[in-house]
Amino acid sequence: MLSSSDFASASWELVIQVDHPNEEEQKDVTLRVSGDLHIGGVMLKLVEQINIAQDWSDFALWWEQKHCWLLKTHWTLDKCGVQADAKLLFTPQHKMLRLRLPNVKTVRLRVSFSAVVFRAVSDICRALNIRRAEEVSLLKPSGEYFKKKKRKEKNNKEPIIEDILSLECSPTNSGPPVSPGLYSRTMTPTYDPINGTPASSTMTWFSDSPLTEQNCSILAFSQPPQSPEALADMYQPRSLVDKAKLNAGWLDSSRSLMEQGIQEDEQLLLRFKYYTFFDLNPKYDAVRINQLYEQARWAILLEEIDCTEEEMLIFAALQYHISKLSLSTEIQDFTNESEVDEVEAALSNLEVTLEGGKADNTLEDITDIPKLADNLRLFRPKKLILKAFKQYWFVFKDTSIAYFKNKELEQGEPVEKLNLRGCEVVPDVNVAGRKFGIKLLIPVADGMNEVYLRCDHESQYAQWMAACILASKGKTMADSSYQPEVLNILSFLRMKNRNSASQVASGLENMDMNPECFVSPRCAKKHKSKQLAARILEAHQNVAQMPLVEAKLQFIQAWQSLPEFGLTYYLVRFKGSKKDDILGVSYNRLIRIDAATGIPITTWRFTNMKQWNVNWEIRQVAIEFDQNVSIAFTCLSADCKVVHEYIGGYIFLSTRSKDQNETLDEDLFHKLTGGQE
Repeated sequence: MLSSSDFASASWELVIQVDHPNEEEQKDVTLRVSGDLHIGGVMLKLVEQINIAQDWSDFALWWEQKHCWLLKTHWTLDKCGVQADAKLLFTPQHKMLRLRLPNVKTVRLRVSFSAVVFRAVSDICRALNIRRAEEVSLLKPSGEYFKKKKRKEKNNKEPIIEDILSLECSPTNSGPPVSPGLYSRTMTPTYDPINGTPASSTMTWFSDSPLTEQNCSILAFSQPPQSPEALADMYQPRSLVDKAKLNAGWLDSSRSLMEQGIQEDEQLLLRFKYYTFFDLNPKYDAVRINQLYEQARWAILLEEIDCTEEEMLIFAALQYHISKLSLSTEIQDFTNESEVDEVEAALSNLEVTLEGGKADNTLEDITDIPKLADNLRLFRPKKLILKAFKQYWFVFKDTSIAYFKNKELEQGEPVEKLNLRGCEVVPDVNVAGRKFGIKLLIPVADGMNEVYLRCDHESQYAQWMAACILASKGKTMADSSYQPEVLNILSFLRMKNRNSASQVASGLENMDMNPECFVSPRCAKKHKSKQLAARILEAHQNVAQMPLVEAKLQFIQAWQSLPEFGLTYYLVRFKGSKKDDILGVSYNRLIRIDAATGIPITTWRFTNMKQWNVNWEIRQVAIEFDQNVSIAFTCLSADCKVVHEYIGGYIFLSTRSKDQNETLDEDLFHKLTGGQE
């Protein structure tokens, strides 16, 4: 017995909260709907009932209980499962977010809270003029990250006002992930390779970026060094477990900001997450190179990565040099630069792109793989035996080293053959002490086989070290990266080779340096200020002639050559183990590390990986390798999805190639990183 019509009996009331842009409080609006009404129809009814003339195009429905966006506007309420008890919020998809960049500057810009983080980061990087957004991600800092600062604020009567660069008008609209041609060679702003300033005529091409020339310079220039007091107040991880905590906050790239509980105007860290920096080009990457330099600088100052005192002084000298150049560059006036006609510049760029690089060198016979052969000294650490190096004749061919008692026995059986594929290569160098050592940690069934090699001089060390590094990645000396690797190692050694000159003494007299700003607090405590300044100025002699961008690239290269570079740590419990271990994830391998001693136990290469998956019920990651090796672990310091995404992300990045025209296969990224949750 129905008194009303059939339609009325099938309809029901739905209460929707509305985020009014101009009002403080959210208002409830009640609509009468039926299950066959689609989401678009609900929004249309809602806007008609609100009856305020404004642009509602960015608004969408957020379902509070299910923690999801209702973005498929053609789906009906029944298909979505929305019933009368659903709490829906009608809210803008783009909201303000504060991002702390690697150079400790905060930018405030409008970001999509409904697009997956992978796409939102791509939009952010486009707004900030950073290429290769796939290497970057958002990190939610742990509570300890800002803890020291807050304690300081309590003692201060005046609140600290943070210097925020506001890019409120930024059009980071989530349309197509990256519009074609946006990063094409001709559309990207070019920079002066000497001082890194943007060439003004090209700024107008980058129309999607809200950065003015002034803002662009803020992001492309390094910040003045922090005072030692400010440095001491920043959070420093003391152990591998502390470092593991820092990496717990990486956001899930396959879900939106809103789904991960990020609030409007919250502060997140924008960081380079994956340590494979593809196609770093001073011509297009002034902002990216500067932010990378800053991330490296802070990693060294806050001891997130370990380095020797000798290396710390080189980093200090480069920082001092860069800060000096940045100050003098900012003072100069670039307005009188000769303007380049935009069309002409675009055409000449296009010409270069179409012609491609002209191959001057004739191709070598690819069947002829070079080999190294020389006298080196070898030592294997054994308990209760002092270090004693013994000389052998070494032959390096393909990816393995064989050694013989002497040169005459080379055609016979070697004493031992070491296969370096998948090994750890650690420099053991002290230039001042004329010590050029290579430490090899070679994976064997029950752990690591440790071998020390000792070279006689720089050039021998550079050749063998480069060969070992390539072999560990499964490459031979025939690879095109061998010679550049040798030159990189040599240039780094030359920087370490401090030539004390009389200029240092005169430099100390008119010194404009606070040496404690350029080294970690622990290093600063070990030395008197004057002594530290003299040593930094000594090291500075080797880099004093470098242009600004080259100095930053040299700093990044030196950072990349540190043994622990690119390792991201997680606290895990391996299946069958009774104690916790540290898992180090790198761009090409996983390392099991003893949490107490920090010594690597086993290394597994991604190239030997057959498959990996996650048991989402018990949150356990299982990986199968060649030769029936399989491992499984649960992650204790972060969600297992974070580790799973790291492994998949590195495998995804290894598929990039120069001829890709800079478009990325986003579906492949989600397939490799998403898991089957």
